[in-house]
Amino acid sequence: MSPTFEELSVGQDIGGRSIDVTRQDLVKYAGASGDFNPIHWNEAFATGVELPGVIAHGMFTMGAAVQLVSDWAGDPAAVVDYQTRFTKPVLVADTTGTGAAGAVIEVSGAIGALDAEARTARVDLAVVFDGQKVLMKAQALVKVA
Repeated sequence: MSPTFEELSVGQDIGGRSIDVTRQDLVKYAGASGDFNPIHWNEAFATGVELPGVIAHGMFTMGAAVQLVSDWAGDPAAVVDYQTRFTKPVLVADTTGTGAAGAVIEVSGAIGALDAEARTARVDLAVVFDGQKVLMKAQALVKVA
């Protein structure tokens, strides 16, 4: 059930989730996005350009994180704006064949601001990998009924 504006308060928690990421997820995302940069799937190339390993696409991380908000809102179209700054890469280890995640991204959200006239809620997201924020000022603006 979608939240109503009257049910919301600044600081209110909207929940959280853990997102398991594998190299296979990155290859699928590359196909969907058209971003086949080898830093997102080829270990030798990534380390050859002085990265610590294969990293997730920034837009993959951004999109995976905002899923928490669209699920909470009950309608992806309710998210009318979403912005963030990329601060750290998400390193995705090669776990092919093990069934394990190569990385786990932790996402939590809280109401950061309410606009009664526009009936919008700003949801502030905390997006963390390996104990460090990977997205800063991750904020989604949600139109609320």
